Amino acid sequence: MNEKQINNLFLTLITDRNLCRQPFLKTIESALKGGVKTVQLREKGFATSELYSLACELRKITSDFKANFIVNDRVDIALAVEADGVHLGWQSLPFDIVRKLVGFEKLIGVSTHNRQEASQAQNCGADYITFGPIFDTPSKTGLLRPTGVEEIQKLKKEIHIPIVALGGINEKNIGAVLNGGADGIAVISSIMQADDPEDAARCLCNKIVKVCG
Repeated sequence: MNEKQINNLFLTLITDRNLCRQPFLKTIESALKGGVKTVQLREKGFATSELYSLACELRKITSDFKANFIVNDRVDIALAVEADGVHLGWQSLPFDIVRKLVGFEKLIGVSTHNRQEASQAQNCGADYITFGPIFDTPSKTGLLRPTGVEEIQKLKKEIHIPIVALGGINEKNIGAVLNGGADGIAVISSIMQADDPEDAARCLCNKIVKVCG
């Protein structure tokens, strides 16, 4: 793990091919052109061989843009394509096992939804956490209540690793999230569903630069 990898978490795109209005790979490439610096592969319903092929393509594209490539859950795929890291959820392998497999050169991120989970992830040795949903989001409707921006401010007093906020974040509310203390932003639909993913990414990127300098 290095500082550049951590800094690249400021704008993360989590993939969902079902939302794309443009071809999937074109959407990713456009988003990278617009300023996305981390791509997290999160696709369900693929056979392992298909997921590996897709991961190979995304590894190449992200390398061209000097961006992070993170694989959701699948440590084997992350290692096979030399991804920059792996992102874990509650159904993933135990953290210490994953660290043994990937070593300390690769990032390990952990999904968290409350302060207890965030604290647990930090104590395990996570390099960063995602935290949310901050606002209402279609992907979590009926599953998780939005935390609101205030929860990030409380979290910052206890958590000393980067906090990447996600869930319903868009161009209109991104400023409030960053001012609330988030170290980075992760989005799905704001970019994946956009008619012009490059423009959508650039708008978000510009907002981040404006707020964070």
